[in-house]
Amino acid sequence: MTRRGRADQHTGWCARDHRCNLNEHRSPEIVVDLPGHGRAVLVRVRTAAGREHAEVRVRVALALGEPAARRQLAGLLADLRQVVSRAAVAAHPRPRPRRAA
Repeated sequence: MTRRGRADQHTGWCARDHRCNLNEHRSPEIVVDLPGHGRAVLVRVRTAAGREHAEVRVRVALALGEPAARRQLAGLLADLRQVVSRAAVAAHPRPRPRRAA
């Protein structure tokens, strides 16, 4: 099946089970686990409208002290902003300027 096939049909990456519902298709989870430190789970999703997304859940162990935990959260938010921005640019690259003839 092509990447932009019909939303009501399973894709090559679709889990083809209970994860698909309401005409939405979801891949099996890809898990990155760092015991004691953090965990990330990535799922590819195709909506009923045919739009594809990456759904990411992240769990990170925070420092015990409040100031250190807040610094971690601020850094995490900054890093996530950079990741989302980079992914958005890759999905919608800017057109290159035309050269003069």
